[in-house]
Amino acid sequence: MSLVELPSPVVLVIMGVSGAGKSTIATLLSERLGWTFEEGDSLHPAANVEKMAAGIPLTDDDRWPWLAKIADWIDGRLDTGENGIVTCSALKRSYRNVLNRRGSGVEFVYLALDRADLEERVERREGHFMPPSLLNSQLAALEPPTSSEPAIQVDAAPDSRLVVDRILRDLGLTAKPAPKTPPKSAAKAPGTPKAPRKPPTAPRTKRGHT
Repeated sequence: MSLVELPSPVVLVIMGVSGAGKSTIATLLSERLGWTFEEGDSLHPAANVEKMAAGIPLTDDDRWPWLAKIADWIDGRLDTGENGIVTCSALKRSYRNVLNRRGSGVEFVYLALDRADLEERVERREGHFMPPSLLNSQLAALEPPTSSEPAIQVDAAPDSRLVVDRILRDLGLTAKPAPKTPPKSAAKAPGTPKAPRKPPTAPRTKRGHT
């Protein structure tokens, strides 16, 4: 895939259905790039959160005010010349048009994952207001970005850090290297003799003055 020419400044919208790993990937990207990160779910009005927590899918009318708030956040970054990262499912092209309402400065990063992996992830996820039962409605509404949109598609199945590396490479972004896990200290083989201790030094005898 050829590198994408990004405007400066730019806001990356990490998109995809529930369980694709948007928050994880966005957090890692923010750490690697040093860019401001906003969790799109935190901008949902309370009524939307209550509705989703009850297992009721959101309608377009529910989503427009939420999308407008995310678009305001995006415009705020671009107006001040600041790069940023925000998560948003951005399922439909009409939703993405709201987020990219000025027509430039936004790049969508679509995290693609097959249904079986998505179901496994949402089933084991804890502490999220969206129940696994809403995955079907999200998949039904999903319109993956087309080649006419400012977007890249990335396989979200590998390890998260590999996904981030792929995103950085495809977008031509330079970031500090991912932190490496320090190697564990090698355990001593059983029966290895300890190094002999040095014999204690004999105390010096003070000489009397003459």
